Amino acid sequence: MKNRIIPYEPHLREYARHLRNNSTLSEILLWQKIKKRALAVQFHRQVPMLHYIVDFYCHEIGLAIEIDGSSHDHKYDYDAKRQGKLEEHGVNFLRFSDAEVKNNLCNVIFVIQNKVEELNAD
Repeated sequence: MKNRIIPYEPHLREYARHLRNNSTLSEILLWQKIKKRALAVQFHRQVPMLHYIVDFYCHEIGLAIEIDGSSHDHKYDYDAKRQGKLEEHGVNFLRFSDAEVKNNLCNVIFVIQNKVEELNAD
């Protein structure tokens, strides 16, 4: 799965650009810690995949990171379906709440680093 690009609907490119330009505070905080290969792999923001956009994605190891804010509170079924479809394409997921990123960023980075190391070992 390493470096595999997941196909996506072309119209999502513009929406992904819009999301990158209008990031949430949690996305900004996490991005500051994982950009520029800070965890030894390259993450990208707001990456289109299939019919969806994931918050952060590393093509090298097939890892998606999602930050679930209050807009996700009533979307469990949708999020589960979406994640399942992407996992069928070999994507691994880490999910964090908006509050986790804001209040416990060190632990979030620790979890991501461990997952990166695990996937790099495969």
